[in-house]
Amino acid sequence: MTSEKFYHRKLIRDKIPQVIEASGGEYETRVLREEEYGKELLKKLIEEAKELAESDKENVLNEMADVLELLKSVAFLYEIDFAQVEKKQTDKKAERGGFEKKLFLIWSSNQSGK
Repeated sequence: MTSEKFYHRKLIRDKIPQVIEASGGEYETRVLREEEYGKELLKKLIEEAKELAESDKENVLNEMADVLELLKSVAFLYEIDFAQVEKKQTDKKAERGGFEKKLFLIWSSNQSGK
């Protein structure tokens, strides 16, 4: 007996097929080629960043974890040790600051706002 199919066509976490099976569902997957994988990772990062931006306080932690997982996956894809990402973050914060002051730029004589 064939059940209704919902087409997702997106990158999923590695254990999602087992989750589907455990609930009695069926699925079809394929392994992405390297260039497809990079594009899909970035699409998924944008999707999860949007979910984070739209989440309520109760779901922020969950969405942050998804974004972090994707950032780490992108670093791995590009063979960047995540410690390098964290160091770059620290360096940029030391040079340009963070976001603690909640500053909102109204205008600037520089087009880029930098």
